Amino acid sequence: MTTSRDTAIITGGAGFIGSAVIRELIATTDINVVNVDCLTYAGNLETLDCIANDSRYTFCKTDIRDPEAVAQLMTKYQPRFVMHLAAESHVDRSIDGPADFISTNIVGTYVLLEAFRAYLDKMTSDTSAGMKFHHVSTDEVYGSLGAQGLFTEESPYQPNSPYSASKAASDHLVRAWGETYKMPVVVSNCSNNYGPWQYPEKLIPVVISKAVGGESIPVYGNGANIRDWLFVEDHARALIKIMTAGIAGQTYNVGGNAERTNLDVVHTILGILDEIRPRTDGLSYKEQISFVSDRPGHDFRYAIDANKIKRELGWQPLEDFNSGISKTVRWYLDHQHWLDAVQSGVYQGERLGLGAKK
Repeated sequence: MTTSRDTAIITGGAGFIGSAVIRELIATTDINVVNVDCLTYAGNLETLDCIANDSRYTFCKTDIRDPEAVAQLMTKYQPRFVMHLAAESHVDRSIDGPADFISTNIVGTYVLLEAFRAYLDKMTSDTSAGMKFHHVSTDEVYGSLGAQGLFTEESPYQPNSPYSASKAASDHLVRAWGETYKMPVVVSNCSNNYGPWQYPEKLIPVVISKAVGGESIPVYGNGANIRDWLFVEDHARALIKIMTAGIAGQTYNVGGNAERTNLDVVHTILGILDEIRPRTDGLSYKEQISFVSDRPGHDFRYAIDANKIKRELGWQPLEDFNSGISKTVRWYLDHQHWLDAVQSGVYQGERLGLGAKK
């Protein structure tokens, strides 16, 4: 049960998933929202233009690795909830430069946990009732599945990339702080997100951008790797459910029930483009596909069993993959100016994840 006096600090709120959460919170709840983001390359406040002037929304440009700054946020805003989304999140970048992932994902999580713990210590049992630290993580911490089976909340951890290792470490920190210091913590692990505003280094926006740009469309290996795809707005609804109604000490897996091979995803996108924005030469965009060397340590398959969150919190995805991907392709076509602006900066569509050292 929330009240109009509740405040949620959302770290990484200018990012892809975080901005979706904030838009949903402002649209559907009475919760006051404090967006904490240091605006690294993937943070973009344009994602929040539609709610930027809302009286319940505040933006703070803050680095979560700064203990003094984070402690001041807790004191100033007195949050009931902290939802921690701030993270370096791209596997290929973690291969090329793991240091940022260790610093942000592990040290940043530690700083937040300690600040929340100090803040809780000042509370009475009455005032702290219902408070929660919600850590948002990934299914990649579980490693790779074979052709059968699903990740559950009891699956063992077996991360295979610097990114997933850093998220696994942060998951364990959150659990340990809950057990040791009796903090009200909850963890969620999600499958691959997609949808509007995703930074164009991930598979789906890369394919759209390169297709309409007339460029070669890279597919790693033979394209047979399998992911479960989750529309970002469905994920945002799930995260709010977990933050407000999830049981402290629990983990919730969030999936889209939409397994596809990478090549299937690419073909689906290109089929939509062939229909709504055909090439001028009459050929299919599939002619632009180029199979490239695989990512080092590329996990074969991820798939989520989301029955727990459905059973206990009443959440399930509203979008199937076909409806979600159609909305996503059309959004990117309608927002070419944003893609152009993003790609004129730090990232211009080059191949990442080959192990180059920074």
